[in-house]
Amino acid sequence: MTIRNVRDHGQRFRPRMACLKKVEAVMLEMQDPKTGVKSQPQKLVITTIPHAITGEDVVTWLANRYTIEAEEAWALGTMLVAFGYIYPLQDHKRLVIKPDTALYRFQTPYFWPAQQWPVEDTDYAIYLAKRNIRKKGVLEMHEQEQYSSLHKWMNHKWDFIVMQAKEQYRAGKERKKPDRAVFDCQERAYWVVHRPPPGTVSAMDYGLERMVDPNAEEVTGQCMIFTQQSIMRPRVKSSVSIGALVKYSVTCNKHDPFLAPCLPSNPWVTDDVTYWLLNMANVDIPTKMRVERWTFSFGELLSDPRGRDDFRLFLKKEFSGENLAFWEACEDLKWGTAATMNEKAQQVYKTFLARGAPRWINIDGKTMEVTVKGLKHPHRYVLDAAQTHIFMLMKKDSYGRYLKSPVFKDTQKRAIGPDQHRFSVSQLEANARKRRPSISPIIVRQQEKEERARMATSGPVDITQVMSKLSNKGKEVPPPKK
Repeated sequence: MTIRNVRDHGQRFRPRMACLKKVEAVMLEMQDPKTGVKSQPQKLVITTIPHAITGEDVVTWLANRYTIEAEEAWALGTMLVAFGYIYPLQDHKRLVIKPDTALYRFQTPYFWPAQQWPVEDTDYAIYLAKRNIRKKGVLEMHEQEQYSSLHKWMNHKWDFIVMQAKEQYRAGKERKKPDRAVFDCQERAYWVVHRPPPGTVSAMDYGLERMVDPNAEEVTGQCMIFTQQSIMRPRVKSSVSIGALVKYSVTCNKHDPFLAPCLPSNPWVTDDVTYWLLNMANVDIPTKMRVERWTFSFGELLSDPRGRDDFRLFLKKEFSGENLAFWEACEDLKWGTAATMNEKAQQVYKTFLARGAPRWINIDGKTMEVTVKGLKHPHRYVLDAAQTHIFMLMKKDSYGRYLKSPVFKDTQKRAIGPDQHRFSVSQLEANARKRRPSISPIIVRQQEKEERARMATSGPVDITQVMSKLSNKGKEVPPPKK
């Protein structure tokens, strides 16, 4: 089977689909009869499947063609299977490439994602009805649920759907047995990609449709003109920018899961959640690599909830915890809901900015004037000036002393460094079977809200109010003696 060219059906308008043209070029090379992946007929159960290939041959061809490691070729092959360009002949529900003798086959270009055929429920209902006829009512659990749901929803035209399914089933029986088996596998692979079973991730999910063709000549010309004008007016020397980029890349190289292995293992590859458990937001003992990232920059420290907790402990010992509390309150106002904006702004003013506030912060008069004036008509960014002032104050003063403090050194000493865990193929399959959905984001947000409420209730006592009550109590006139 040799394919020389592919028609363009407008897939360029779809976001996240720009890679499909490159994928199709790879598929054309892989199916070349001379230099492509070697295929041969394979007997599957009682049927001979033509042009079958093995996962080992696919991974080896990709590694040799693009001079990449076996793991990268494995990941690329898995992407080809996930997009539906290659489909498995045996374990059809697992859209991954196995680097062994597992059998695969190239999908026909008619079912390629770039064709952009609308995936309609009517077509899926006809497919399920046809499988129901062929299997005599024995469908998989999720297919049976979908079949019942579509039957209930499309009851007004179900007779038409069943008639189409019977017609297609009758036409399929007139084909030769190998051709019929191949077409059934191709159609099943198409629907596994576009209607995946529950608990699996679909590679075909994408955002809104683009109304403008990003590959049009006008858009490309405008981008080129803008780029040329930007290059002619550089604000920073190229040597400085490149030097900073190289320094950042060298510093963060081993912390990038695409460039260095995750410890103990990459959960997206091995389905083992140990990496996520060790790097939870508020884990008691962080990992060494996580603590090392706190030393990169002050922003890196504040972006990590566990790092903020450690920094908060240091500021508490220095009696300057109000600075971090104010910064967090500004972030909560900036990214919170619009309904609570006014209430949060007034609470921040009473707690940190008002005269005699319980957690008064030290900012210059000009910044205070701008902030107080803006609080008359609060919005999300009304505290930006004061937040930037406090951020720079902590960065220049507290951050350096924190890195030299016993608090950070103790955390650095207690940090753990997990060893790399290598899984066998059987262990990977067992991990995939034990895969469970992660915690709902709604529950995570609720936990964060409860944590913020707990921290707010455990805040410092307003000393001015306490002293005022004590002084008023001392001035009370005792009752006369009888």
